[in-house]
Amino acid sequence: MGELFRSEEMTLAQLFLQSEAAYCCVSELGEIGMVQFRDLNPDVNVFQRKFVNEVRRCEEMDRKLRFVEKEIKKANIPILDTGENPEVPFPRDMIDLEATFEKLENELKEINTNQEALKKNFLELTELKHILRRTQQFFDEMEDPSLLEESSILLDPNEPVRVAPLRLGFVAGVIGRERIPNFERMLWRVCRGNVFLKQADIEDPLEDPTTGDQVHKSVFIIFFQGDQLKNRVKKICEGFRATLYPCPETPQERKEMLAGVNARIDDLQMVLNQTEDHRQRVLQAAAKTIRVWFIKVRKMKAIYHTLNLCNIDVTQKCLIAEVWCPISDLDSIQFALRRGTEKSGSTVPSILNRMQTKQTPPTYNKTNKFTSGFQNIVDAYGIGSYREINPAPYTIITFPFLFAVMFGDLGHGTLMTCAALYLVLRESRLMAQKNDNEIFNMMFGGRYIILLMGVFSMYTGIIYNDCFSKSLNVFGSGWSVRPMFNSKVGGNWTDGTLNGSAVLQLDPAVDGVFNGPYPIGIDPIWSISVNKLSFLNSFKMKMSVILGVIHMLFGVSLSLFNHLYFNKPLNIYLGFIPEIIFMASLFGYLVILIFYKWVSYSARISRDAPSLLIAFINMFLFNYNDPNNKPFYRGQMAIQSLLVVIALACVPCMLIVKTLVMRRQYLWRRHLGTQNFGGIRVGNGPTEDEAEIIQHDQLAQQSEDEPERCLLSPAFKACEEEEFNFADVAVHQAIHTIEYCLGCISNTASYLRLWALSLAHAQLSEVLWSMVMRIGLYSRSLGGFIFLAIVFYFFAVLTVFILLIMEGLSAFLHALRLHWVEFQNKFYSGNGFKFLPFTFESILDGRAED
Repeated sequence: MGELFRSEEMTLAQLFLQSEAAYCCVSELGEIGMVQFRDLNPDVNVFQRKFVNEVRRCEEMDRKLRFVEKEIKKANIPILDTGENPEVPFPRDMIDLEATFEKLENELKEINTNQEALKKNFLELTELKHILRRTQQFFDEMEDPSLLEESSILLDPNEPVRVAPLRLGFVAGVIGRERIPNFERMLWRVCRGNVFLKQADIEDPLEDPTTGDQVHKSVFIIFFQGDQLKNRVKKICEGFRATLYPCPETPQERKEMLAGVNARIDDLQMVLNQTEDHRQRVLQAAAKTIRVWFIKVRKMKAIYHTLNLCNIDVTQKCLIAEVWCPISDLDSIQFALRRGTEKSGSTVPSILNRMQTKQTPPTYNKTNKFTSGFQNIVDAYGIGSYREINPAPYTIITFPFLFAVMFGDLGHGTLMTCAALYLVLRESRLMAQKNDNEIFNMMFGGRYIILLMGVFSMYTGIIYNDCFSKSLNVFGSGWSVRPMFNSKVGGNWTDGTLNGSAVLQLDPAVDGVFNGPYPIGIDPIWSISVNKLSFLNSFKMKMSVILGVIHMLFGVSLSLFNHLYFNKPLNIYLGFIPEIIFMASLFGYLVILIFYKWVSYSARISRDAPSLLIAFINMFLFNYNDPNNKPFYRGQMAIQSLLVVIALACVPCMLIVKTLVMRRQYLWRRHLGTQNFGGIRVGNGPTEDEAEIIQHDQLAQQSEDEPERCLLSPAFKACEEEEFNFADVAVHQAIHTIEYCLGCISNTASYLRLWALSLAHAQLSEVLWSMVMRIGLYSRSLGGFIFLAIVFYFFAVLTVFILLIMEGLSAFLHALRLHWVEFQNKFYSGNGFKFLPFTFESILDGRAED
């Protein structure tokens, strides 16, 4: 159970794997995912390691599979994913896989090449078909006498027409539709108007055989006279990437050629259909197994990459690996090694040997789908140092609660809870869909955090008695106006007073006006009072200070468990105790004053109650003669003066005394004062047994800023003796002391964001109701009902996007800051590094293996 509150106890182990069994043993370790391999060849180039060729072969197979996957997606064929976790292929199976992938890749490339050539031929024939059809129309139009005169003018206005239009030279082709204006302008300028251009658009788009995109083209025919103009026209067509096709001059030849083109197009279309069918069959067969192939290849690649981290014994028969692993999982690791040895057929067992080391182990916190989100919140601040207190279990409660204090609304909390419940109840189906939307994946990963935030917001909404800015009158108000009409109890109200006054104030000192507190939460009568904001300001501000001080005191208290576990009595006596006394003497006393004021001053004498803020300021100034602020109780001056003196006395304990004691301990260890000459003890220092005990204790009491220098494990506490630098330690201790003392003030003020955001959320909700929803509630007719439905739609949209998403994100970020800065810095250093085990789980999730 203790592992829930601390990281797992880790050990460094050495693995001796037989060469024939190493592959299978690493495979089994990857399946359980409980060991982190260390690189024992840091100075060896990646390309000079033993299994580099196998890694390259795996990368080549992975490349071929990515090519096949790309083709499958291009064909819009769904990839079958059954969630199957195939076993890792044996090394001897790599040749079969390579042959299968090579055959599949070559077949697809050959199909694509043939299909591209067929499509190119089909495109050319289609363009030629359109040219033959259009040119016949152009020649028919040129036989018109009016066009004949126009063409003669274009050729040369000063010469009579001596050549019939049909004897003019011409070229025909196809060009992109978007290039027609520039093409026509260029022809006019280069040929000086001595050409005649006719063009017509092709209605159906044509497919580009290379890219597969749909392109729009136009057919053109250019009439000219002479070889010089012919050469110019052809160069211009070449420059604009126009495709020229041969076109017969006589109508009969064009007709025969068109018939032949149509026949070839029909035959080619049949071949294209058969080719596409064959390609679809190949890709559909590959789509059924490509995910399994990916998993197998990437598992093999990960295994060979891990084997490259190992050392090879001089006999070339054994591989040596070093791994970090949890002590609690050593039995599972032994079983995995045994399974790997049996699977490989080796007769020599693999050996797991624990090692003693002074290196800092990685930090490993076991999580499940519920706690992983909260652990990620903590790890985002910094990975915890080895075996220090883990804030995640406490964050499960404190984080959604502080969020709810700022977001407290029963209606909004219910909507958030319903959204989170949907994600939780359908999590298996949503995980199977594997959505690529980053925002959705982030919300889905934190579904349990959102669920708890919604539930706690419902609770605080009941406490605030706030539901979409409206109060719920469930138990009836504890206030009554009836006694104010009864003159026997001192009231002097009449019906005229009630009807003629816009604002009336109830006096709680009058008997019967205040009948008692509301059963739960805030009385609903405050929702219609003019001083509602003043009352809620006072209530939520005091509540924020109380919650903040309790939260910080809890964080300081958790540091005690770190000091006890790491056996650091100096940090307890000159660190924890002064810190807790300093905070409790000042801000803990302020919390006590808040409760004392609530309890001691009734409604009759509440107007004479002194101000907490003025009293707290006067406490630091030792000012007790303020006539405007009377003391709360007798002896207040003596108690407050004593508390301030105690708090101030704690500062030099942390600042100076701890540094001097650390220096004294170092000098005592350095000069133990014990020498042996022939078994005779010389000197006045401690005995050898005492010196050994002192040295063992003080070696464990290293400075908090360097916990990584020791293997902080109960079984291993020894550290290397290092030179004591008094200046560095003094500066560090001064920074820590100043940061803590000033942080107590600033952090307490920082918790006032609970009050500020809570009021901001309530006011924004009230403004949204009054400016949107109230408009639709005025009319009572049928038209008013339709208008109300429209208004409610806008109200719902604004509620979701502004109050739930934007305000919820704001409250989330502020709660995050309160935990990272105000809470965790009291006990959490976060100087560790994360345990990254070798596991195949990331491959099964569809992520590439690094």
